[in-house]
Amino acid sequence: MDPLRRLVRLPDGRDLDVIASGADAASALLLFNGSPTGVAASASEVAAAERHGLRFVTYGRPGYAESTRLPGRTVADAVPDVRALAAELGIERLYIVGWSGGGPHALACAALLPDLVAGVASMAGVAPFDADGLDWLDGMAPENHEEFGAAASDPAALQAFLEPFAAGLREVTGEQVADSLGQLVSPVDRAALTGDFAEHTAALFRDAVRTGIWGWYDDDLAFVRDWGFRLGDIRVPVWVWHGSADAMVPFAHGEWLAAHVLGAVAELHPAEGHLSLAVAHYDAIVADVVARGTAIL
Repeated sequence: MDPLRRLVRLPDGRDLDVIASGADAASALLLFNGSPTGVAASASEVAAAERHGLRFVTYGRPGYAESTRLPGRTVADAVPDVRALAAELGIERLYIVGWSGGGPHALACAALLPDLVAGVASMAGVAPFDADGLDWLDGMAPENHEEFGAAASDPAALQAFLEPFAAGLREVTGEQVADSLGQLVSPVDRAALTGDFAEHTAALFRDAVRTGIWGWYDDDLAFVRDWGFRLGDIRVPVWVWHGSADAMVPFAHGEWLAAHVLGAVAELHPAEGHLSLAVAHYDAIVADVVARGTAIL
């Protein structure tokens, strides 16, 4: 069945902008996309879930697309939203992939929803801003230095940075998307941004900012604050996938997470970037999460 897009009303009256496939399976693959991304599903993402008998689910975090903004949200605030979404869709078991800025939100669910979450993959995900022994900005492209430097020190400066960047993304096409990202795109990632993947990435960016910058803005602030949960509380299986040619989220973030999430399995790839990792390995990432999660049920 083709995935359907709909609004899901949460208990507090907010809406989530959701895409979900199927209606029968009680287990699902939930994809947390990065920052900024709106709400879209590629055929390959849906197929990767359905090969394992899972529904595919993704949604816009508060402030993105038609999801109601939640100012001041933390990373952990995703947890009650995911629980309510699962209840609304009749989902009893979740396998989660969190890509880039979606990684912390996936880890929050691993820590705080062990009754619902069977397994999690952090795919090029960021580490905590206050991670001991990690220089969080080291290795990031200049654009990220400016963006997250502002997030950490001056929210007004962050807004001033995001608004013109968002203006450039509102009409971006697949052919333009690599250039729009500037130095955030390493050579291996630029090579990956072609064809259907480039079109899907551009669609995610357009949808992310069509109602404003606030989902992106709130994501950035959440990343540089306390996440609202402890990595040490995670007991469900976790895979950490990262590539060394990543100019958006440096390789050191993946190494740090692999070393500090209890029992995490590290898949650290020297030839991959932030985007190429997903193009080359997404099917394997889903298969690993499902295999490990199913094994412990």
